[in-house]
Amino acid sequence: MVLEAGILILLGVVGAIMANMGIAVFNDGLRPVVPENLEGRMSRKELSVTAFAMSFGLVIGFGIPISIAGGILLIHSILLGTDIIGLSLNKGKVSTALAGLIGGLYGAGVYFGLQFVVSGFEKLPLNFVEGFNLVGAPVVVSFMVFPAIAIALQFGVKKGIIAFLVAALARQIIVFLNTEQLITIGGTPVVLSPEGIALVVGMIFLMTYAIKEKSEDTSLSTLASLFVDRVNRIKKHVWILMVSGALISAAANYLIVAGDPISLNLLSEGKVSEGAIASFAKAIGFVPLIASTAIATGVYGPAGFTFVFGAGILSPNPLVAAIAGALIIFAEVWLLTYLAKFLDRYPGVRASGENIRTAMTRVLEVALLIGGANAANAIVPGFGFFAIAGIYLLNEAAGRPIVRMAVGPLGAIAVGIIGNILVLLGLFTPPQ
Repeated sequence: MVLEAGILILLGVVGAIMANMGIAVFNDGLRPVVPENLEGRMSRKELSVTAFAMSFGLVIGFGIPISIAGGILLIHSILLGTDIIGLSLNKGKVSTALAGLIGGLYGAGVYFGLQFVVSGFEKLPLNFVEGFNLVGAPVVVSFMVFPAIAIALQFGVKKGIIAFLVAALARQIIVFLNTEQLITIGGTPVVLSPEGIALVVGMIFLMTYAIKEKSEDTSLSTLASLFVDRVNRIKKHVWILMVSGALISAAANYLIVAGDPISLNLLSEGKVSEGAIASFAKAIGFVPLIASTAIATGVYGPAGFTFVFGAGILSPNPLVAAIAGALIIFAEVWLLTYLAKFLDRYPGVRASGENIRTAMTRVLEVALLIGGANAANAIVPGFGFFAIAGIYLLNEAAGRPIVRMAVGPLGAIAVGIIGNILVLLGLFTPPQ
């Protein structure tokens, strides 16, 4: 427990320092904004307000509720917070040190605070933790559809439908093989993840379509030549990025953090290998987006391309995980120039980055809404569905002050609190 807390405290320190210095931020949307301040076109105050507006809602409405539901910290809970902390303070030795201190306190607060909140929920008259765990249930199954959605957005609905049908068929074949125990090694049945295989199949379709869009321009790479100074800036700070990668990978090995909701829910169910596969698949999908924004802005991500999560999960111990995480970040940074040339050569792959992000967001919006509704209805039968439907539609009518991904989880928490009030008033008897 001491080591786990220490890792998250150090991660908070490093994350806030990197954000303060403009070396790395976790929010993909913030990455293009940071150079505006570094190069004098935006004040630090404006940057601070922008960071808060873009990240705070995701911490409160997305990161924390998903973490509570799965019992594992979603990395967004920490690194989006350190983005805000680091970018809210001016640059300078004293300010950077202060950012690190506040970031460390924040990391400790998130680690111990999550445990405190879950323990507090369990002591309420209506313990809704078990019901709230249903929030993430649809995420694992729904997430496998995102490559088909990305294909539909970029290459047309017909190709998206084909990828969806083949992925769905692959999933059902794996379910059949697992049920009949047709795959064995040394007489021991091998159980594969149906959702993991479907996700891999969808990603193969997406990458195949993307690579077919090949640039005919044989001149010097546009990305590599235009942004060479910004790539060199990232390479200059590779050492602190390696520290960040090491800490994240070690934390993933302890199973105290996860990089995305699907791997988090798989890990919370004890499906470690499936969680690692899902983590790697997500990382592959995000390479074009993260690489493009890093090359163009000179600002990296604390978790790099996010391969450090899968490496950490599969490592035999935290020390090996830390070494692997550091080496992975080092390799990623030094490959940026080659990735720039590759992305220029295959513009379809570069364009897929934003479509993948959009597809993932839409899938999570639907999955978390369904999960939130199921959880709320398990906590207070009947009223739960009514409350989530009302909260969602009122949020839409109000111009979406709460991001759609957060409506389901926050709504389920609200129903849990209301359910406890009803129990105290004698208006509701908890289901046995």
